[in-house]
Amino acid sequence: MKNISILVLIFSSCNLFSQVAIGKSSITNDSVSLEFGNENRGLLLPWVISAASVNGAVDGTFIFDSSDKKIKYLKSGNWVDLSVDNTGTVNTTLQDLKSESANAKVVIGADGENNTTPGILVLSDNDKALVLPKVASPHINIVNPSSGMLVYDTTSHQLAVFNGTVWTFWKP
Repeated sequence: MKNISILVLIFSSCNLFSQVAIGKSSITNDSVSLEFGNENRGLLLPWVISAASVNGAVDGTFIFDSSDKKIKYLKSGNWVDLSVDNTGTVNTTLQDLKSESANAKVVIGADGENNTTPGILVLSDNDKALVLPKVASPHINIVNPSSGMLVYDTTSHQLAVFNGTVWTFWKP
């Protein structure tokens, strides 16, 4: 419940100007914009109707495309599929009747008031990074993952994404 309260506080703020730790008392170092605790939870990406419906996205944007049930990121102006498997599932009934708030945005980092980068959560510092939630063997330890979940697997040292049916693992 504490983590949910923290997330609600962050996302209900118009702008945020600092480094943020969620699920822990502090960040690990000064090079971090946003960092998560060590619970068996992941970062849930924003669900969009389709990648084609996303306007003004910049390289580095991550989404869960509910039309083809895939996690994607924008690279050199093209959406890159991270899910590989096309058997994903998603239940959008909770959001189907909702309308998007064009002004919904949280900026963490420098110049938040003037930042015009499109997105729901924007990390604006160019000298800090996002530290993903770290989970050992997420396919085993996250009991009920949600479509569009993203974590770092500390056992295999890989990026892990969940499309609603299966986990896909990426290693550089």
